[in-house]
Amino acid sequence: MKLWVLLCLTLLWLELHCGDCQQVKRKKDPGENRIRPGGKRVKVRPPKAKDAGGKGQSLLTQVLDKGRFLRLGHSTTLTPSESIELRCKGTNIGWSYPKYLDTFNDSRLSIKQSDKYSQLILTSPSAADTGSYGCWVILCDGRDCEKDHERSYASYIYFTDKENLFVPSAIHFEIVYLRPDRQAVVPCRVTDPEAMVSLHREVPPEEIQANSTQMTYDPTKGFVLQNPGPELQGVFYCKAVAKRTPQVSTKYQLLYVEVPSGPPFVSLHSSPETVSGGDTMNISCTVLGEPEVDVGFTWSYPGQDRRPVDILSSWRLVTRGIGHTTRLSQSVLTIEDMETIDFGNYICKAKNQHGETLVSISVQ
Repeated sequence: MKLWVLLCLTLLWLELHCGDCQQVKRKKDPGENRIRPGGKRVKVRPPKAKDAGGKGQSLLTQVLDKGRFLRLGHSTTLTPSESIELRCKGTNIGWSYPKYLDTFNDSRLSIKQSDKYSQLILTSPSAADTGSYGCWVILCDGRDCEKDHERSYASYIYFTDKENLFVPSAIHFEIVYLRPDRQAVVPCRVTDPEAMVSLHREVPPEEIQANSTQMTYDPTKGFVLQNPGPELQGVFYCKAVAKRTPQVSTKYQLLYVEVPSGPPFVSLHSSPETVSGGDTMNISCTVLGEPEVDVGFTWSYPGQDRRPVDILSSWRLVTRGIGHTTRLSQSVLTIEDMETIDFGNYICKAKNQHGETLVSISVQ
């Protein structure tokens, strides 16, 4: 019995003694030195996160020779005549590029979609192709598709040509409308972002000095005019200098406009004011509005679909007040040899991008 008690006490003492000597094991932090067999110390590096192409990481690249790729930044300068290939990762990609390439259905531009990326190729680019090129991921839910703004990328590409410091335009004399409540842009863009550009009035000849508040120059847009006034009306041109070689742009006619935006303001009148059977009558529907805003006209009249009428629509720019330019749009309905069926209400509907207006006049 004593031997058994002594054995139990001995085992209890050994257990307590070993418990005091044990240390709590812990996992080593990533990057902490560890010892491999052989005594060599190595650093364990945390795994790199995969490039998921998230916001701020451009997926727009240029394909170079020998299978090399260049990820494009906000702007890129390239040489004309050398074909370019751009790629954008994704299985469903949309593209943007200078509008005139679509306007003229340019065969030099081609876009192809593969399993992993979309490819844009522009052969024989010239100074006129200078502009913004971009791509974005298209997300679809069934038939409904939309642009993923979080994965949209663009680069402004300059095709620098010493013979064409300004981006060529198909219009040799452009009109720029000035409004007191918004910016106006004189669109003399350059093909060399390092070119020095100035704005000049033709008559009287003078240079318009740029400043940081009222007028600034952006090589991707041109001269940006803040809250321009009527004093800037006239014919202007831009001058650019790069490596001591000056060039001038096309001319720009700056016109001041002070017409509020909104649905058409319509006036309607007949000539002559009184008519009898057998007379000829003209009814004019007139709209004064913004110079570049188109106006469409629709007529309703008593003898509609039962007798012929002549309808002539036209527009022109006119000057009103002190140097204010506006657009006069007009539709004239003419009825010859008036009959009883022609008497009644004549309704003119004028419509623009802001809305529509209906006016009527009664012919008795």
